[in-house]
Amino acid sequence: MLGESTVKPTQAFPWSESSHASSSAEGHAEWVADWSLAHQCLAGDDASCTRLVTDHQRMVYQLSLHLLGEQQEALDLSQEVFLRVFRTLGQFRGQSALRTWIYRIVVTQASNRRRWWRRRHQSQQVPLHEHVATHGDLPDVRRLAKPDQVAEQNQVTRHVWSALEQLPFDQRTILVLREIDGLSYEEIGFSLGVAVGTVKSRLARARGHLRDVLRSKS
Repeated sequence: MLGESTVKPTQAFPWSESSHASSSAEGHAEWVADWSLAHQCLAGDDASCTRLVTDHQRMVYQLSLHLLGEQQEALDLSQEVFLRVFRTLGQFRGQSALRTWIYRIVVTQASNRRRWWRRRHQSQQVPLHEHVATHGDLPDVRRLAKPDQVAEQNQVTRHVWSALEQLPFDQRTILVLREIDGLSYEEIGFSLGVAVGTVKSRLARARGHLRDVLRSKS
């Protein structure tokens, strides 16, 4: 389906200095499984292509929803992401986990879509806090901020998502990747194309901005 490939995998993750990522048996097993799946997809194996989508579609949709805040937009973006995945799979070199490589595509495509919105002055997407109020079932966000005397967790969730909605897209993205999806600093760095030190400084600024927004809402 996608044609043959003679691309050879890189034998180490780019964050190999972070010992557990590249040296653990679990990390190596994931690398082997990812490379095998990518190679089979590139060789045109339909079952492997289906498995790639099945294994990652929930993650892609949830991250798209968290970044864009609107269900239909998230569904559309998810389709775009997988089209992009299969068009560029030959560029996957095993320098990260496959899911981290896909995270990077989601973030890039979501950012492009946000710019498209701004150019056309689109303002009719459903606010994140309205989506939460309607659909619920979002991850525990108490790690982001702990407002005093909160009566119910769903109230906290709506409060925090409403605050996240006011942050710049890059700050919302880094908070979602770290606090909601639980990515490591190294994984976030690969997803955003920046160094780990930059991830930490951006995350600190985003958390500070979020705290300020939450205080202003109190």
